[in-house]
Amino acid sequence: MKRSLSRSILTLTAVVSAAFLLALNKKTFIDTAGLYPGGVAGLTILVQRLAAAVFAVDLPFTPVNLLLNVVPVWIGFRFIGRNFTLFSCVMIVCNSIFTDIIPQHIVTQDILLISIFGGLIHGASIALCLNAGATSGGTDFISIFLSERRGMDSNGIILGFNVVILCIAGLIFGWDKALYSIIFQYTSTAVIRTLYRKYQQSTLFVVTTKPVAVCNAIYNISQHGATVLEGEGSYGHCERHVVYSVVSAAESKRVIRVIREADPEAFINEVKTQTLSGRFYHPKAD
Repeated sequence: MKRSLSRSILTLTAVVSAAFLLALNKKTFIDTAGLYPGGVAGLTILVQRLAAAVFAVDLPFTPVNLLLNVVPVWIGFRFIGRNFTLFSCVMIVCNSIFTDIIPQHIVTQDILLISIFGGLIHGASIALCLNAGATSGGTDFISIFLSERRGMDSNGIILGFNVVILCIAGLIFGWDKALYSIIFQYTSTAVIRTLYRKYQQSTLFVVTTKPVAVCNAIYNISQHGATVLEGEGSYGHCERHVVYSVVSAAESKRVIRVIREADPEAFINEVKTQTLSGRFYHPKAD
Protein backbone atom coordinates (compact mmCIF):
# COMPACT_ATOMS: atom_id res chain seq x y z
CA MET A 1 0.00 0.00 0.00
CA LYS A 2 2.79 2.44 0.95
CA ARG A 3 4.72 1.56 -2.21
CA SER A 4 1.62 2.08 -4.33
CA LEU A 5 1.02 5.49 -2.75
CA SER A 6 4.62 6.56 -3.32
CA ARG A 7 4.43 5.47 -6.95
CA SER A 8 1.18 7.40 -7.42
CA ILE A 9 2.74 10.55 -5.94
CA LEU A 10 5.76 10.23 -8.25
CA THR A 11 3.50 9.69 -11.25
CA LEU A 12 1.35 12.69 -10.34
CA THR A 13 4.43 14.87 -9.87
CA ALA A 14 5.83 13.81 -13.25
CA VAL A 15 2.49 14.32 -14.99
CA VAL A 16 1.95 17.83 -13.61
CA SER A 17 5.57 18.76 -14.41
CA ALA A 18 5.19 17.48 -17.98
CA ALA A 19 1.92 19.38 -18.36
CA PHE A 20 3.58 22.60 -17.22
CA LEU A 21 6.56 22.12 -19.57
CA LEU A 22 4.28 21.47 -22.55
CA ALA A 23 2.24 24.58 -21.78
CA LEU A 24 5.35 26.70 -21.26
CA ASN A 25 6.81 25.41 -24.52
CA LYS A 26 3.64 26.39 -26.35
CA LYS A 27 3.54 29.91 -24.94
CA THR A 28 7.24 30.58 -25.55
CA PHE A 29 8.20 28.67 -28.71
CA ILE A 30 5.17 27.26 -30.54
CA ASP A 31 3.03 30.41 -30.46
CA THR A 32 5.97 32.67 -31.30
CA ALA A 33 6.72 30.77 -34.50
CA GLY A 34 3.13 29.80 -35.33
CA LEU A 35 4.00 26.09 -35.41
CA TYR A 36 1.74 23.04 -35.14
CA PRO A 37 2.77 20.16 -32.87
CA GLY A 38 1.41 16.74 -33.69
CA GLY A 39 -1.73 15.07 -32.40
CA VAL A 40 -4.76 16.60 -30.74
CA ALA A 41 -2.70 19.51 -29.38
CA GLY A 42 -1.87 20.50 -32.95
CA LEU A 43 -5.53 20.13 -33.96
CA THR A 44 -6.59 22.30 -31.01
CA ILE A 45 -4.16 25.04 -32.05
CA LEU A 46 -5.42 24.79 -35.65
CA VAL A 47 -9.04 25.17 -34.49
CA GLN A 48 -8.08 28.20 -32.37
CA ARG A 49 -6.29 29.90 -35.25
CA LEU A 50 -9.08 29.10 -37.73
CA ALA A 51 -11.67 30.57 -35.35
CA ALA A 52 -9.58 33.73 -34.93
CA ALA A 53 -8.92 34.11 -38.67
CA VAL A 54 -12.36 33.25 -40.02
CA PHE A 55 -14.79 34.28 -37.26
CA ALA A 56 -12.62 36.71 -35.26
CA VAL A 57 -13.32 34.58 -32.17
CA ASP A 58 -10.60 34.05 -29.59
CA LEU A 59 -11.25 30.51 -28.34
CA PRO A 60 -9.53 29.44 -25.10
CA PHE A 61 -7.34 26.36 -25.30
CA THR A 62 -8.99 24.41 -22.46
CA PRO A 63 -12.54 23.73 -23.76
CA VAL A 64 -11.36 22.91 -27.28
CA ASN A 65 -8.62 20.55 -26.09
CA LEU A 66 -10.90 18.80 -23.57
CA LEU A 67 -13.64 18.34 -26.18
CA LEU A 68 -11.25 16.84 -28.74
CA ASN A 69 -9.92 14.43 -26.10
CA VAL A 70 -13.31 12.92 -25.20
CA VAL A 71 -13.12 9.98 -27.61
CA PRO A 72 -9.42 9.17 -26.92
CA VAL A 73 -10.11 9.23 -23.16
CA TRP A 74 -13.06 6.87 -23.63
CA ILE A 75 -10.75 4.51 -25.54
CA GLY A 76 -8.30 4.71 -22.64
CA PHE A 77 -10.88 3.83 -19.97
CA ARG A 78 -12.45 1.11 -22.12
CA PHE A 79 -9.40 -0.66 -23.48
CA ILE A 80 -6.11 0.46 -21.87
CA GLY A 81 -6.36 0.91 -18.10
CA ARG A 82 -8.19 2.89 -15.44
CA ASN A 83 -5.27 4.39 -13.47
CA PHE A 84 -3.29 5.06 -16.65
CA THR A 85 -6.23 6.96 -18.11
CA LEU A 86 -6.96 8.85 -14.88
CA PHE A 87 -3.39 10.16 -14.71
CA SER A 88 -3.62 11.00 -18.41
CA CYS A 89 -6.79 13.01 -17.69
CA VAL A 90 -4.86 14.93 -15.03
CA MET A 91 -2.22 15.61 -17.67
CA ILE A 92 -4.79 16.84 -20.21
CA VAL A 93 -6.61 19.11 -17.75
CA CYS A 94 -3.43 20.56 -16.20
CA ASN A 95 -1.86 21.17 -19.59
CA SER A 96 -5.01 22.92 -20.80
CA ILE A 97 -5.27 25.15 -17.73
CA PHE A 98 -1.55 25.98 -17.71
CA THR A 99 -1.75 26.89 -21.40
CA ASP A 100 -4.53 29.39 -20.75
CA ILE A 101 -2.98 31.02 -17.67
CA ILE A 102 0.72 31.20 -18.62
CA PRO A 103 1.43 34.51 -20.40
CA GLN A 104 3.09 34.44 -23.78
CA HIS A 105 6.80 35.18 -23.72
CA ILE A 106 9.22 35.47 -26.64
CA VAL A 107 12.57 33.77 -26.07
CA THR A 108 13.76 33.98 -29.68
CA GLN A 109 12.16 34.71 -33.03
CA ASP A 110 14.51 32.49 -35.01
CA ILE A 111 12.04 29.96 -36.37
CA LEU A 112 14.67 27.28 -37.01
CA LEU A 113 15.93 27.46 -33.42
CA ILE A 114 12.33 27.31 -32.21
CA SER A 115 11.62 24.26 -34.39
CA ILE A 116 14.62 22.37 -32.99
CA PHE A 117 14.65 23.38 -29.33
CA GLY A 118 10.88 23.54 -29.10
CA GLY A 119 10.75 20.01 -30.50
CA LEU A 120 13.34 18.85 -27.96
CA ILE A 121 11.34 20.23 -25.03
CA HIS A 122 8.06 18.89 -26.44
CA GLY A 123 9.47 15.39 -26.91
CA ALA A 124 11.18 15.32 -23.50
CA SER A 125 7.95 16.42 -21.79
CA ILE A 126 5.89 13.70 -23.46
CA ALA A 127 8.56 11.07 -22.69
CA LEU A 128 8.54 12.15 -19.03
CA CYS A 129 4.80 11.62 -18.93
CA LEU A 130 4.93 8.25 -20.72
CA ASN A 131 7.72 6.90 -18.52
CA ALA A 132 5.74 7.92 -15.43
CA GLY A 133 2.76 5.80 -16.54
CA ALA A 134 0.47 8.27 -18.29
CA THR A 135 0.08 9.96 -21.64
CA SER A 136 -0.41 13.46 -22.97
CA GLY A 137 -3.75 12.36 -24.42
CA GLY A 138 -5.18 12.49 -27.91
CA THR A 139 -3.46 10.30 -30.45
CA ASP A 140 -1.23 8.73 -27.77
CA PHE A 141 -4.29 6.79 -26.54
CA ILE A 142 -5.02 5.62 -30.06
CA SER A 143 -1.38 4.66 -30.65
CA ILE A 144 -1.20 2.60 -27.44
CA PHE A 145 -4.57 0.97 -28.16
CA LEU A 146 -3.54 -0.10 -31.65
CA SER A 147 -0.12 -1.34 -30.43
CA GLU A 148 -1.37 -3.31 -27.43
CA ARG A 149 -4.83 -4.50 -28.41
CA ARG A 150 -4.61 -4.83 -32.18
CA GLY A 151 -0.92 -5.53 -32.70
CA MET A 152 -0.82 -2.80 -35.36
CA ASP A 153 1.91 -0.34 -36.20
CA SER A 154 0.13 2.96 -35.53
CA ASN A 155 2.91 5.20 -36.87
CA GLY A 156 1.36 5.43 -40.32
CA ILE A 157 -2.06 6.38 -38.97
CA ILE A 158 -0.68 9.05 -36.63
CA LEU A 159 1.55 10.38 -39.42
CA GLY A 160 -1.46 10.62 -41.73
CA PHE A 161 -3.41 12.53 -39.06
CA ASN A 162 -0.56 15.01 -38.64
CA VAL A 163 -0.16 15.41 -42.41
CA VAL A 164 -3.82 16.41 -42.71
CA ILE A 165 -3.36 19.06 -39.99
CA LEU A 166 -0.22 20.43 -41.65
CA CYS A 167 -1.83 20.51 -45.10
CA ILE A 168 -4.81 22.49 -43.81
CA ALA A 169 -2.50 24.85 -41.92
CA GLY A 170 -0.26 25.23 -44.96
CA LEU A 171 -3.13 26.03 -47.31
CA ILE A 172 -4.64 28.64 -44.99
CA PHE A 173 -1.73 30.16 -43.05
CA GLY A 174 1.28 29.56 -45.30
CA TRP A 175 3.51 26.62 -46.13
CA ASP A 176 6.55 27.97 -44.29
CA LYS A 177 4.85 27.36 -40.91
CA ALA A 178 3.79 23.88 -41.97
CA LEU A 179 7.27 22.96 -43.20
CA TYR A 180 8.97 24.20 -40.05
CA SER A 181 6.36 22.24 -38.08
CA ILE A 182 7.70 19.09 -39.76
CA ILE A 183 11.14 19.83 -38.28
CA PHE A 184 9.49 20.41 -34.89
CA GLN A 185 7.56 17.13 -35.04
CA TYR A 186 10.55 15.14 -36.31
CA THR A 187 12.73 16.43 -33.47
CA SER A 188 10.02 15.69 -30.93
CA THR A 189 9.50 12.14 -32.24
CA ALA A 190 13.25 11.43 -32.21
CA VAL A 191 13.48 12.50 -28.56
CA ILE A 192 10.50 10.35 -27.58
CA ARG A 193 11.97 7.31 -29.32
CA THR A 194 15.25 7.83 -27.48
CA LEU A 195 13.78 8.38 -24.01
CA TYR A 196 10.73 6.08 -24.14
CA ARG A 197 11.48 2.50 -25.15
CA LYS A 198 8.53 0.47 -23.88
CA TYR A 199 7.27 -0.41 -27.36
CA GLN A 200 10.72 -1.10 -28.77
CA GLN A 201 12.16 -4.61 -28.59
CA SER A 202 15.59 -6.16 -28.15
CA THR A 203 16.59 -9.64 -29.26
CA LEU A 204 18.85 -11.54 -26.86
CA PHE A 205 21.14 -14.42 -27.82
CA VAL A 206 22.63 -16.01 -24.71
CA VAL A 207 25.29 -18.74 -24.99
CA THR A 208 25.15 -20.62 -21.70
CA THR A 209 25.59 -23.93 -19.91
CA LYS A 210 22.59 -23.17 -17.67
CA PRO A 211 19.67 -22.73 -20.09
CA VAL A 212 16.92 -23.46 -17.57
CA ALA A 213 18.18 -20.88 -15.08
CA VAL A 214 18.60 -18.29 -17.85
CA CYS A 215 15.08 -18.90 -19.21
CA ASN A 216 13.61 -18.58 -15.72
CA ALA A 217 15.52 -15.34 -15.14
CA ILE A 218 14.20 -13.86 -18.39
CA TYR A 219 10.63 -14.84 -17.59
CA ASN A 220 10.71 -13.57 -14.00
CA ILE A 221 11.63 -10.06 -15.15
CA SER A 222 9.88 -9.69 -18.48
CA GLN A 223 7.17 -12.40 -18.58
CA HIS A 224 8.59 -13.44 -21.94
CA GLY A 225 9.48 -16.98 -22.91
CA ALA A 226 12.59 -18.16 -24.72
CA THR A 227 13.73 -20.75 -27.23
CA VAL A 228 16.67 -23.01 -26.37
CA LEU A 229 18.92 -24.13 -29.23
CA GLU A 230 21.52 -26.88 -28.98
CA GLY A 231 25.05 -25.85 -29.91
CA GLU A 232 28.72 -26.71 -29.73
CA GLY A 233 31.68 -24.48 -28.97
CA SER A 234 33.95 -24.26 -32.01
CA TYR A 235 37.16 -24.02 -29.95
CA GLY A 236 36.71 -26.59 -27.18
CA HIS A 237 34.02 -28.64 -28.98
CA CYS A 238 32.01 -28.70 -25.77
CA GLU A 239 28.24 -28.63 -25.49
CA ARG A 240 26.58 -25.22 -25.32
CA HIS A 241 23.03 -23.94 -25.36
CA VAL A 242 21.83 -20.77 -27.07
CA VAL A 243 18.84 -19.11 -25.40
CA TYR A 244 16.94 -16.89 -27.83
CA SER A 245 14.40 -14.36 -26.54
CA VAL A 246 12.81 -11.03 -27.49
CA VAL A 247 12.14 -8.57 -24.66
CA SER A 248 11.12 -4.95 -24.28
CA ALA A 249 14.06 -2.61 -24.85
CA ALA A 250 13.08 -0.79 -21.67
CA GLU A 251 13.65 -4.04 -19.69
CA SER A 252 16.71 -5.34 -21.49
CA LYS A 253 19.28 -4.01 -18.99
CA ARG A 254 17.42 -5.58 -16.06
CA VAL A 255 17.07 -8.86 -17.96
CA ILE A 256 20.79 -8.95 -18.79
CA ARG A 257 21.62 -8.26 -15.15
CA VAL A 258 19.58 -11.23 -13.88
CA ILE A 259 21.02 -13.44 -16.62
CA ARG A 260 24.49 -12.54 -15.32
CA GLU A 261 23.35 -13.53 -11.84
CA ALA A 262 22.00 -16.86 -13.12
CA ASP A 263 25.13 -17.62 -15.16
CA PRO A 264 28.14 -15.33 -14.68
CA GLU A 265 29.91 -17.09 -17.58
CA ALA A 266 27.11 -16.49 -20.10
CA PHE A 267 27.93 -14.81 -23.42
CA ILE A 268 25.16 -12.31 -24.23
CA ASN A 269 24.48 -10.59 -27.54
CA GLU A 270 21.75 -7.92 -27.59
CA VAL A 271 20.42 -6.88 -31.00
CA LYS A 272 17.91 -4.13 -31.71
CA THR A 273 14.76 -5.67 -33.17
CA GLN A 274 13.64 -3.89 -36.33
CA THR A 275 10.40 -5.72 -37.10
CA LEU A 276 8.44 -8.20 -35.02
CA SER A 277 5.55 -10.36 -36.26
CA GLY A 278 3.54 -12.58 -33.95
CA ARG A 279 2.33 -12.50 -30.37
CA PHE A 280 4.42 -10.35 -28.07
CA TYR A 281 3.36 -9.83 -24.46
CA HIS A 282 2.74 -6.27 -23.30
CA PRO A 283 1.90 -5.79 -19.62
CA LYS A 284 -1.54 -4.22 -19.26
CA ALA A 285 -1.64 -0.66 -17.98
CA ASP A 286 -3.18 -0.22 -14.53
